[in-house]
Amino acid sequence: MTRAGIIYRGNQQAARSPRKTGVNLDFRRGLSSARDRGCPHSETRANNVRHVSFAAMRHLWLVGTAIVAAFACGPRSAANMSASERTAIADSLKRLVVSAYDLSKPDPVKSLMSLYPAEGRVISASGGVVTTTRAQLEQGIKAFWTYVGQNMRSPKWEWTSMNVDVLAPDAAVMTSTYRVPHLTPTGMNHVIGGAWTAVFQKRGGQWVIIQEHLSDVQSNPNLPMNMNPQGNPNP
Repeated sequence: MTRAGIIYRGNQQAARSPRKTGVNLDFRRGLSSARDRGCPHSETRANNVRHVSFAAMRHLWLVGTAIVAAFACGPRSAANMSASERTAIADSLKRLVVSAYDLSKPDPVKSLMSLYPAEGRVISASGGVVTTTRAQLEQGIKAFWTYVGQNMRSPKWEWTSMNVDVLAPDAAVMTSTYRVPHLTPTGMNHVIGGAWTAVFQKRGGQWVIIQEHLSDVQSNPNLPMNMNPQGNPNP
């Protein structure tokens, strides 16, 4: 039988049995027919169908929104940061450190401590000793300035290199070398220096050091210096 013949035969059957065909051919017409017959459950079934459909659509919308938000608000890494963003962070950290280690400022200990968080753990390793609190770190810096820093005449902290890796918009690590030429109390030329690695984290809009390691070298007046005229370390 052809497709047209099937349609014709179906139309004839529908004409002979309109009530039965109306229920079987179309669910919505079936509900209408049931309401015409006064079926007490027809309206309830229709409402349930509409309620389930709305609930399913709402669930899908919420799931989709959550997925989009997770991707949009997830933590960023250096991999999805632009070169200009990484450079801007590296430059700001270099300026921050150079300013803090400016020994011409009136309170060097306070200036150095400004690099660290006001509260929480701070890990600092130097000379084979590790401290874990801000108070311990401040005590060590005060001791350095009391027994070494105050005995230096005309000291100048010079950064011979600064290497910064930006790990994320709120995290970076810097490894630098430095030298501090000065005069001893007897007027002799003297230089101290070393290497320093610091892990920075941005907290409350401010970059702070959460871990560091210092490694001193033997006093040597011939320690290399690679500074440009502006006093900024060359790469």
